[in-house]
Amino acid sequence: MDVALELLDPLVFDKAYAWALPRPSAAALSDSGPKVDSNSSLLIDAAEAQWPRDNVYRQMISILVVTQLGATLLYVFFSALSYYFIFDRRLEYHPRFLKNQVRQEIKSSLFAVPFINILTLPWFLAEVRGKSLLYADAGEYGYSWLLASAILYVVFNDISIYWIHRLEHHPSVYKYIHKPHHKWIVPTPWAALAFHPLDGYVQSMPYHVFPFICPIHRYLYLVLFVAVQIWTILIHDGDMITGHWTEKFINSPAHHTLHHLYFNVNYGQYFTWADSYFGSHRAPNAALDPVHDALKVMRAKGLVDEQGNPIRPKKE
Repeated sequence: MDVALELLDPLVFDKAYAWALPRPSAAALSDSGPKVDSNSSLLIDAAEAQWPRDNVYRQMISILVVTQLGATLLYVFFSALSYYFIFDRRLEYHPRFLKNQVRQEIKSSLFAVPFINILTLPWFLAEVRGKSLLYADAGEYGYSWLLASAILYVVFNDISIYWIHRLEHHPSVYKYIHKPHHKWIVPTPWAALAFHPLDGYVQSMPYHVFPFICPIHRYLYLVLFVAVQIWTILIHDGDMITGHWTEKFINSPAHHTLHHLYFNVNYGQYFTWADSYFGSHRAPNAALDPVHDALKVMRAKGLVDEQGNPIRPKKE
């Protein structure tokens, strides 16, 4: 987040805060004309904002603006790409696909985002105010550490989210925060953020905790943070492609589709190793593809033939 403010302060926020909270003019403060900063000998612009860049209230507002716009734009853009170019629209005929489900998923996601942003504000604020182990100079720890820290980031998140996710399925917790996300038995990419705000916050905590316990380059952290948000959208695309070697190691969209269908399998985020080791892994299988049930409905409606090919309406 400190990277985002570093870029946006001179481009946007300096002007915005100067307009919203302008510093009183020099004439109003003194008859002696513009004041001079004794340290830099530079004139203080009369249009400068009352809140400097390191003002905690300005930082809080800026963070909320950036996270709200950033999360919403990422969600809308990548969910739309996945929905229109990857998601199998035949799944919308599945008997467990809800009426107006896409609209409900979008509504639920857009409702959750601002509350998640408020909950994560203390973490981002601490980063901006220099309380984390984020660093700017790649040479400080060496370039080999860039790769090592990226691997540690992914592994730490994967095992942490596995157990957070699995614990959320415990009966004493599930009905309070995780149940809303399992409303989507056959999810679309629009369901990626469609959950209880507390659920979204708890599952995102490993991302925020990591830079406070392990040094990581600030730009690398930003790239990885954005990447995992995109990954969260992509694993909800309903893809049940099976038979490729990566499915033994990568927690693919097919794995997560089975999680929504069968509830207590495939809790992992990126990899299958935790599910395999702790006995919750269910391998993708073409026979389990929910599109089969969707095609049954489509055949009953006369939309496809026995081979699943679209039936074009006869011209009169």
